[in-house]
Amino acid sequence: MHQDADRSLRRRAEADPAPLVDHTLLRAEARGGEIEALCAEAAEFGFASVCVNPRWVPLAARRLEGSPVRVGTVLGFPLGADGRRTKVEAARAAQDEGARELDAVIDIGALRDGDDAAVARELAALVAARRRGVRLKVILETALLTPEERERGAGLVLASGADFVKTSTGFGPGGATLEDVALLRRVAGDRMGVKASGGIRDLPTLLAMVEAGADRIGTSSGVAIVAAARGKERS
Repeated sequence: MHQDADRSLRRRAEADPAPLVDHTLLRAEARGGEIEALCAEAAEFGFASVCVNPRWVPLAARRLEGSPVRVGTVLGFPLGADGRRTKVEAARAAQDEGARELDAVIDIGALRDGDDAAVARELAALVAARRRGVRLKVILETALLTPEERERGAGLVLASGADFVKTSTGFGPGGATLEDVALLRRVAGDRMGVKASGGIRDLPTLLAMVEAGADRIGTSSGVAIVAAARGKERS
């Protein structure tokens, strides 16, 4: 059943991938003017959201007020090593300031230690802190994990009730791979979204990720990707 959905989504993405894209700027040196430009691009191209560091959530929320583009931010980024209370308080603060998408890095150390109970407690606290209409995405940082850890981590995210499981921060040793996306989709089934992020810089890569099972894409190359898709459609 999901394979049919993947094919349908790919056909739509071939024409216009913008509704799948989280338009992302998470560089530490990013300045206010760059965030404003990111928001303007997101509104112009019709991206699903912008994804910015917590520092910039109020600015993004002001710039996108009245727009269908959602404001997203990151929690425990990029290491996942913040304590549970810190992540939860950050989630609450971000929502107070206008964030409607929360991309939280899983407790990677606990997952690798096999301490599934600690991971589950943290995920449960984040799900409880998520407000109505807000989407919670949990980042596994798959390049740091064994296949068994990726599958187990995805299972914990699914059991928590989070909205998406996500491959990567883009700041780790590797980004999204087709194999990882397929694994996450197999675990998620039709019950949870899969976000591919890290190293997705062109339309063919985006389409391959969608075909593998991704239904959201995190990228800083969204403008070029969408321009390529729309140009191809017109030609």
